[in-house]
Amino acid sequence: MSRPMGAELPGQSDSAEPPGDHRPHRKGAKVADIRRYGQPPGLKDRRNEEHWAGRLYMRDLSPYFAWIALRLGLSPNQLTYLMMLSGVVAGVVVSLPVTELWTAIGGAVLIQIYLLLDCVDGEVARYLRQTSVAGVFLDRIGHYLSEVSLLVGLGFMAQGGWENGGWVELGLLAALGAALIKAETDNVVVARAKSGLPADPSGGDRALRPRSTGIALARQAVSMLRFHRIIGAVELSLLIVAAAAIDTVLGTATPAAVRVLTVAVAAVAVLQTLLHLVSILASRRLK
Repeated sequence: MSRPMGAELPGQSDSAEPPGDHRPHRKGAKVADIRRYGQPPGLKDRRNEEHWAGRLYMRDLSPYFAWIALRLGLSPNQLTYLMMLSGVVAGVVVSLPVTELWTAIGGAVLIQIYLLLDCVDGEVARYLRQTSVAGVFLDRIGHYLSEVSLLVGLGFMAQGGWENGGWVELGLLAALGAALIKAETDNVVVARAKSGLPADPSGGDRALRPRSTGIALARQAVSMLRFHRIIGAVELSLLIVAAAAIDTVLGTATPAAVRVLTVAVAAVAVLQTLLHLVSILASRRLK
């Protein structure tokens, strides 16, 4: 749930109010005001940007925390830094060589905080009319760091401690794949900008579909399976809890379920990196 750009240009003053916009000062804001100005119509319908957890429950909770952030005087970028911190610490907690189930639960809780702050920073930015290029950049970096940290943490959990081993390398491989997938997406915009083209290709969703019928059908089939979601921070944190719970119930000497999950996420990350690259090259996004 990245922070979208507002109507104003980067660096433009946010003091001028559009006609009919009489939002209260940050300390006079009510939750209803935040919903009105911080959650524009159609926000939950942005399927490609809005996470399912945001649509399901987090966007209902986030205005209350945005209200607290406004009262405390926190800026959008400060909230984004807190989002980054919670995501990175989640990976560190998961990697701790202590009771597997409790570290998994701790990591999942921190990822929920990460998701909450990912909603709140954008709502505060829109309410204060302080959206910026820097804010979007920091938001994207926060997503990179959080997913990479959690996948590396999973590798250490599968290894059974802070030591070198094949499971750590699998976690690193999965982290590299997750970062490359995001880089592939972001570099479409970079490539278009360097070529003097607008960020979004003409044709809307049609531009995202591969020109080859065979590749388009394969992309649709893979998308329907949604297996790529297991390397996302929210889904992965819940899967780590489930795997740790299975290992706790089974009482095995080694974290067998966590290791199965590590193999799965590494395989998905590698496969998705390749499929995503092919999908981009076969589409009209670079035209």
